[in-house]
Amino acid sequence: MKVLLAEDDANLGFVIKDNLEMNGYEVKLCMDGENVFPIFQSYQPDICILDIMLPKKDGLEIARLIRGENVEVPILFLTSKGLKEDKLEGFKAGGDDYITKPFNIEELLMRIKVFIRRSKTNLKNEIDNNLIPLGEYNFNYNSLKLLFNENVKSLTQKEADILHYFCINKNKIIKREELLKAIWGNDDYFIGRSLDVFITKLRKYLKNDTHVEIQNLHGIGFRLEIKNSSE
Repeated sequence: MKVLLAEDDANLGFVIKDNLEMNGYEVKLCMDGENVFPIFQSYQPDICILDIMLPKKDGLEIARLIRGENVEVPILFLTSKGLKEDKLEGFKAGGDDYITKPFNIEELLMRIKVFIRRSKTNLKNEIDNNLIPLGEYNFNYNSLKLLFNENVKSLTQKEADILHYFCINKNKIIKREELLKAIWGNDDYFIGRSLDVFITKLRKYLKNDTHVEIQNLHGIGFRLEIKNSSE
């Protein structure tokens, strides 16, 4: 599970990072508030731990930005502020919980486990009702999730749109201009270059199952081929 940790105290940040990594988490540590949201967008963490008092951009503002893009990812505020008013501001900004410094690292670990368990339960309940099977993968277009065993990949809307179009036309030839018009509304050359980037990403996401392949048909278009496991 991936954790985005925003903490400007280098010593505390590395202590938290080391403890989380020893407990099996992948951690991205950021000490400058201005960089947190761009990192969030590219890293796509399973939980965010935000110090409120960050340089350049505080944790409350970052939480609002995150909530503008993702309403589900858990946000835990980590701060020396302990006043009731500060906690209320944290919750209003989109925070799910609030832990005050100094704190016990075991308490932090337990809070994270609760959030991760809750997120998995909510995701499973949502996914079970909207699955599209793709070989050993399961694709949930509504929640923009691609699942392989216990691994969950969050897709962008465009990635999900393209994969969904492939799914409803699986094992069929899809002409390049048809796909461009279906997703973007036109077959402009520069949009076509963007399509190639998205196709490359989707191939990477689907690489764990050799029976699922997005084929490039030179001069024609593409085909999502799903073979039987016996082949």
